[in-house]
Amino acid sequence: MKRLQGHSCTLVALATLVLGTVAFPPASQAKKLNVVTSTTDMAALAQEVGGDKITVEALAKGYQDPHFVEAKPSFLLKLRNADLLISVGLQLEIGWLPPLVTQCGNPRIQVGASGYLDASQFAEILDIPTGQITRAMGDVHPLGNPHYWLDPNNGRRIARGIAQKLGEMDPADSQYFQQRFQDFDRRLTAAEKTWDAEMTAYKGRKVVTYHTSWSNFAKHFGLQVVGYIEPRPGIPPTPAHTIEIIQLMKRDDVKVVVVEPYFDLKTPNSIGSATGAKVIVLLPSVGGEKQVTDYFKLFDYDINLLIQAFKATQ
Repeated sequence: MKRLQGHSCTLVALATLVLGTVAFPPASQAKKLNVVTSTTDMAALAQEVGGDKITVEALAKGYQDPHFVEAKPSFLLKLRNADLLISVGLQLEIGWLPPLVTQCGNPRIQVGASGYLDASQFAEILDIPTGQITRAMGDVHPLGNPHYWLDPNNGRRIARGIAQKLGEMDPADSQYFQQRFQDFDRRLTAAEKTWDAEMTAYKGRKVVTYHTSWSNFAKHFGLQVVGYIEPRPGIPPTPAHTIEIIQLMKRDDVKVVVVEPYFDLKTPNSIGSATGAKVIVLLPSVGGEKQVTDYFKLFDYDINLLIQAFKATQ
C-alpha cells in the first residue's frame, strides 16, 4: 500500500486533468460491453464467454506480480469507461486497485455497484487462516488464498459466473453468453481429462515453491507443497530459512523447486545446487510468456514443464 501512496496525489491530479476531457458515454449506447479486469486470467475467462459481444482488457500484465502493480494514469481512463470491472478479490489487489476505482469517477464499477464483480465468490477458496492475524505473519490473506484460478474447476466456476453477469448486463445476448460458456465447459472438460491423465503418474510428488501461489493447482493435480522459499508470505528468503529448506528437501527427497517469473532465481538456484533439485519457472498467469495466450495454454505450459522436471529427477 505504501508503494501506491507515494504517487496517489499525482494520480488524483492527472485524473482531474485527463478525465475531465474524456467523454463518458452511457453504457446503453455501447455496442459491446467494455470489460476491464485486474489480471490477465480474469480477462482470458471473460473473453471465453464474452466472445465478440465484449471488449476486454487486463490492467496487470501476466508476467507481473499481481500483488504489486504500479498504478498508471492510463488505468484511470480504462476504468472510467468500463461497464464491468472483474477483480480477483481476497485482497490480492489491495495495494493498488481500490484507490484507482475510487478515483476513476465511474459510478458503475464501484464496489457494491452493478458493474463490479469479485470473481472469488464463485471459487473454492483454500488456506483460510484461523485465529489472530498479525503483521509478523507476513502478507497473509485473511480471506484465503487468492490464486484460486489455478484449479481448472475454479476456472469453470468463474466463467459460469461471468457469463451470468454479462447476461444480466446485456439481456438480449444472454443466450449467446450461456452458449459460449457451454462450449468453454466442454473444451475445459476434455482438456482436464488430458491434464489429469498426464499428471496421474506424479500424484503425491513433493515440491517446494517460492510463494503460496500453487495451493489450488497442487490440490487439483495431487501434488504436495512441503515448503516455501519465502519464510513467510511476501518476506524475502533469509539464510537461516534457506538452510532449513535445504535440510527439508534432503530429508524428504524433494527434487523440484517451483518459482514464479517475478522472483529472483539466486536463492532457488542455490537451493537446487545444494539438493540436486530441478528449479523451474512456472507461470501463475496467462501472458507470463508470449505463447501462453489463453487459459488452456497456461495449464498446457505449466504441466509440460512440471512433467519434464519430474522425469529429469527420477
